[in-house]
Amino acid sequence: MTGTMHPRVVHDERHEHHSVGELVGQATEQLSRLVRQEVALAKEELAEKGRRAGRGGGLLGAAGAVAYAGFLALAATAAAALSLALPVWAAALIVTAVLFAVAGLLAAIGRGQLRRAAPPTPEQTIGSVRADVEEIRERAHR
Repeated sequence: MTGTMHPRVVHDERHEHHSVGELVGQATEQLSRLVRQEVALAKEELAEKGRRAGRGGGLLGAAGAVAYAGFLALAATAAAALSLALPVWAAALIVTAVLFAVAGLLAAIGRGQLRRAAPPTPEQTIGSVRADVEEIRERAHR
């Protein structure tokens, strides 16, 4: 037989027509997945801001402790300077200055950490949700 072969008809599901119920079910499932993903992103973003706030608060606490030690050293420096007119007070004054410098550095770093943690809103997630809403609106108007 030398007949021509007929090409097979391939059934493509993309051209299938789905009922309104099926489409609504798919949309609901996709929206639910999207919301879960956005909630997970918000949790991660807030956790990162919480970690930064914790580090900043810890550094500020350390700065306070070092500053307290600096005040104690300053008092010892003043006592040493009054009781001796020799270089002992100069050494105590240098230690005091170093402690205050360390306290200032810790305070500056801690303040920077706190600034990066505030405001405690998940900004990336909010932007992502806005983009999702805009995309849904555009598709709904087509």
